[in-house]
Amino acid sequence: MPRWLPRAMVLALALIATFQFGSWAFHQLTGLLINILIAFFLALAIEPAVSRMAARGMRRGLATFLVFLGLTVLAAGFVTLLGSMLAGQIIKMVEGFPDYLDSLINWINQTFHTELRRVDVQEGLLHSDWLRKYAQNSAAGVLDVSAQVLGGLFQLLTVGLFSFYFAADGPRLRRALCSVLPPARQAEVLRAWEIAVDKTGGYLYSRGLMALISGIAHYILLESLGVPYAPVLGVWVGLVSQFIPTIGTYLAGALPMLIAFTVNPWYAVWVLVFVVIYQQFENYMLQPKLTAKTVDIHPAVAFGSVIAGTALLGAVGALIAIPAVATLQAFLGAYVKRYDVTDDPRVHGHRGRNPAGPGMVTRARRLWAGRRPGGQQQP
Repeated sequence: MPRWLPRAMVLALALIATFQFGSWAFHQLTGLLINILIAFFLALAIEPAVSRMAARGMRRGLATFLVFLGLTVLAAGFVTLLGSMLAGQIIKMVEGFPDYLDSLINWINQTFHTELRRVDVQEGLLHSDWLRKYAQNSAAGVLDVSAQVLGGLFQLLTVGLFSFYFAADGPRLRRALCSVLPPARQAEVLRAWEIAVDKTGGYLYSRGLMALISGIAHYILLESLGVPYAPVLGVWVGLVSQFIPTIGTYLAGALPMLIAFTVNPWYAVWVLVFVVIYQQFENYMLQPKLTAKTVDIHPAVAFGSVIAGTALLGAVGALIAIPAVATLQAFLGAYVKRYDVTDDPRVHGHRGRNPAGPGMVTRARRLWAGRRPGGQQQP
């Protein structure tokens, strides 16, 4: 046996074991890594506000705390108003359930010539196996729901803690990264960090502005129709439609349609029509003008980045895909050499004359016309 063979086998086994351990550790820490990624982008988003307050003499930790406190108060107020609205509507629907059931039974009797009664329907529902199984499954699923709620709260606390440290200790973190790099690389890292802050802040600024416009527009519609809780529904539509990619518009419009349906079924139709029309206005008129000044990314690239982010990291990837791609595009744009484009009509989509002479098809036609009977041979 050669001397190097046992050593090579041990090295190969060690590499395989290291790879297996690294893969196992990565899969075990995927949740933590995703939380850290969310916290990093959240810290980039609040970096301008924290830096502006710190530049005026305030301690960076206190400035970060005040920014987080303001965001927490706003989120808690919105959740409280939304919860009270939903609770009121649920109570209203439960109290009006007998009237809805009577109208449905009357419609069925008139349409299908049946003789249904509300008492028979209620007794059938109360003594049905489906309701009994549903109650048992709901009772068994209470613990699962409680565990998911506690897990979500712990995940939210983890993201908030990491984002607080990233924002409060941003200068220290940048110094730690630059201390292990040569001066040329340090400049590139600092420039990439600055671009990431600008693009992430610009993305959130544009989304916040579009959320404000969308909320005001839907509030005016709902208030004119007399739908209850119009201010809260307007805020709901603005936030959900802008900060939940792809399906946010449909989720945002479902709740106002449901509330409007309890007032008048035709109001739900009007809300649906307005949501569709406003979405087209936003996609083709409002969003391109705002994102061109903040994110500066092509709509097709943005759509593709959202799909790729969703495939990689789910909802989190869809949310951070656009600022990440905008940052990468702006950073790489500084290292790509560009040239002046020649003044050619084909650049603008027009077919110009070929300076090399007639094309192959034209020459073939002329040759064929010269060889036909009765024609003259072209020289």
